[in-house]
Amino acid sequence: MRETLADWRPAIDEAIADLVPREIDAAYLESFFGVPTYEYDPVGLQRALSTPLWELLDRGGKRWRAVLFLVFVEEFGADPAEYLPYACIPEILHNGTIIVDDVEDEATIRRGEPALHRIYGRDVALNVGNAMYFLPLKIIAQDPADLPADRRLAAYEMLMHELNRTHLGQGMDIAWHNEREVRVGIEEYLEMCACKTGCLGRIVARLAAIVTDQPPSVEDAVAKYAELTAVAFQIGDDILDVEHSLGRAGEFGKAFGNDIREGKKTLMVIHAIRESERERARRLQNILEKDENTDDEVLEAFSILEDAGSIEYARERALELAAQARAAIDGLDFDAETTRKLNEFTEFVIERDE
Repeated sequence: MRETLADWRPAIDEAIADLVPREIDAAYLESFFGVPTYEYDPVGLQRALSTPLWELLDRGGKRWRAVLFLVFVEEFGADPAEYLPYACIPEILHNGTIIVDDVEDEATIRRGEPALHRIYGRDVALNVGNAMYFLPLKIIAQDPADLPADRRLAAYEMLMHELNRTHLGQGMDIAWHNEREVRVGIEEYLEMCACKTGCLGRIVARLAAIVTDQPPSVEDAVAKYAELTAVAFQIGDDILDVEHSLGRAGEFGKAFGNDIREGKKTLMVIHAIRESERERARRLQNILEKDENTDDEVLEAFSILEDAGSIEYARERALELAAQARAAIDGLDFDAETTRKLNEFTEFVIERDE
């Protein structure tokens, strides 16, 4: 799967550049956004939109959402090259969400460098992030694959439904972050992931099914696969935050002990609070409540997670979700190579080291 990701990334970035060029000029603005009422300012929009957007994209990111879309499209009998613009939709949406997420979390690092709002300011970052929710809709409007009207409408309706649920997930995450007590359980946490991360995965699969005119049963199956894989990815991301900080993983692109410092209620934290002795659970709670943590406090929190078996518990839940994802597409008549790629991907999201 790593090879598939690497093979497709240059083409995906080129397609994104067709949507938002690295260098903005008046001709692009008029062709994409329409004739100005008075006059656009390409210089200002370059500084406030294109430069920050490409600053983030050029730092890395695996483009797995776009690639997964293309894998599905190819399996559904269509030419992936014809649908490259549509592959940009989940990728741009994802990057928009993390820009806004970093502002909301007051994050310092993203992909190994300062978060965008630390460089360009909160105003620019929020505007870029919000723009990235809407720019992909232009792809549906421009209709590069000449889709019938009913499929375009279905794509719009699907995007609106899933994006609204994405904000439910983010809302839950923010609410828990602002609460001092760890009051939520495992099911609420998994629902938050299913909305916040899972809905972006569902967009990938459902969009591929819609634009290639698959029956509802196929759309439902691939959406379930993508949602479960995305939730497993989120749990794997939380585990990687710990393992990177403990020196057990590769470069992660976030600050040491990022999730503990932000007071995040991860699956590991929820499990440890429930399974630890009262004094240890209270100590973990106190560390999470603090506005700032020392490195020693972060390491102490990790120790509580390890002693409670919470890291291994989270890994096992992620593996269970990955197995459920594979089972979701068992009934589909996919060829052996596609099945291999999709199965490998469920493993990749958990076992990756960066």
